[in-house]
Amino acid sequence: MDAKYDVVVVGGGAAGLSGALTLGRARRKVLVVDAGRPRNAPAEGVHTYLGREGLSPLELLAVGREEVIGYGGEIVTGTVTTAERLDGGGFRVGLADGATVEADRLLVTTGLTDELPDVPGLAELWGKDVLHCPYCHGWEVRDQAIAILGTGPLSVHQALLWRQWSADVTFFPHTAPELGHDERRQLAARGVTVVEGKVAGLEVTDGRLSGVRLADGRVVACRALATAGRLTAQAGLLAALGLETEETEMSGHVIGTRVPADPTGATSVPGVWVAGNVTTLNEQVIGAAAAGVRAAAAINGDLIAEETRRAVAAMEVAPEEYWDSRYSEKTRIWSGNPNVMLVREVSDLEPGTALDLGSGEGGDAIWLAGRGWRVTAADVSGVALERAAEHAREAGVADRIDWQRHDLGVSFPEGVFDLVSACFLHSFVNLPREEILRAAAAAVAPGGVLLVVGHAGWPSWTHNPPAEVHFPTPQEVLDALRLPEGEWEVQVCEEYERTQDAPDGRPGTHTDNVLKVRRLP
Repeated sequence: MDAKYDVVVVGGGAAGLSGALTLGRARRKVLVVDAGRPRNAPAEGVHTYLGREGLSPLELLAVGREEVIGYGGEIVTGTVTTAERLDGGGFRVGLADGATVEADRLLVTTGLTDELPDVPGLAELWGKDVLHCPYCHGWEVRDQAIAILGTGPLSVHQALLWRQWSADVTFFPHTAPELGHDERRQLAARGVTVVEGKVAGLEVTDGRLSGVRLADGRVVACRALATAGRLTAQAGLLAALGLETEETEMSGHVIGTRVPADPTGATSVPGVWVAGNVTTLNEQVIGAAAAGVRAAAAINGDLIAEETRRAVAAMEVAPEEYWDSRYSEKTRIWSGNPNVMLVREVSDLEPGTALDLGSGEGGDAIWLAGRGWRVTAADVSGVALERAAEHAREAGVADRIDWQRHDLGVSFPEGVFDLVSACFLHSFVNLPREEILRAAAAAVAPGGVLLVVGHAGWPSWTHNPPAEVHFPTPQEVLDALRLPEGEWEVQVCEEYERTQDAPDGRPGTHTDNVLKVRRLP
């Protein structure tokens, strides 16, 4: 796991994996944390899921995991135990094994817990011969002897519902409220047999349900038992974020608890979404998957809105303010070594006058001065220039470098030069790069060289880069210079790959491009 994600999905069922798949396809960095114990694991198959009818629940999840991983998502087996909001925005989640990760958004798809009736043998057959949803399991037990275990006011409705799949339905009121006259008439009209008395246990033959045993010793044969327990949302980790559950009613009767959310899954806690049975208790698998997609789309939209606000704000920040702040964060931002392409392409040139654009902490300018060049070094950051001047004094070349502060989109160093170098002239704030490079070409003396080095893409460890960022190719850089035909010679125009360690120290690569053009004498 990496330390930071766009979205952490808590729970890897149909809702969670569908959400992660949607986010992965949206080029988001996503982590799914799942304990690997799906509620429907005992069931033989998933039903009413178009295109996946009858597929094993575990097989469905296995296929889903592969699809998520195929779009760059990460999946770990584990349990999220804590969630906290960070002061700077986003969340930190803690896993049971002690690991922690951060995320800008959370999608919680932890499902629910079935609080089953306290009948010996019932829990062991749950999801196999003890069922709850006729749309999920009714076809598989059609025309068989089906028993209905009454537990609450909705049990009569459940018995009438299951009658659609079999004419052999027996209703055991058990702990349900006493049947009224109208309810008895409805059951009788539909041919549902009512057997009074408390149920004491289940009869099992060769591992399968064979009957219901009452407290007085009677046994009524059946092949399936339908019942309903209280449905409780698994939302304990959300309490620390200030998110509480609420009771859910059906036909005026409480059936369990849910995490309240709007139709997209957004909760009252900004940045937290829910999907699936944790918020919709009677959701089937295909509905949970759809809810995961809806929530993921809403999350992606929310992230885009925030990223747009930040981008607009960054454009409004003065470049010198941004870069002074950036350089003030650390005593050294860059390595201090000259760029490898500068060394490769300039080492054979006769030293003369050089202009280093975006000189930063002075690595390139100091290297050029050390080889005999007289350098004008320009940068927007006064902090960087002061630091670079000190490094130049330490290197003994201070007298060969003229440090100048310029916002290159506003002002430009005067004069012409034998070498103009613009290495990695990129910025997170507004930078008219093409205009600056055209000014750089105009500053090249006859017989002189313009060297432009830039990034050709994101580094290898960036799995889901922002889609809106475009890195120009060497040819696009050349075309943007608008060099007069017959006045320039293109000497190098290519991409190259270099090795670079990732922030966590792992080896990686970065693809860059280099353009070297010479003004004809």
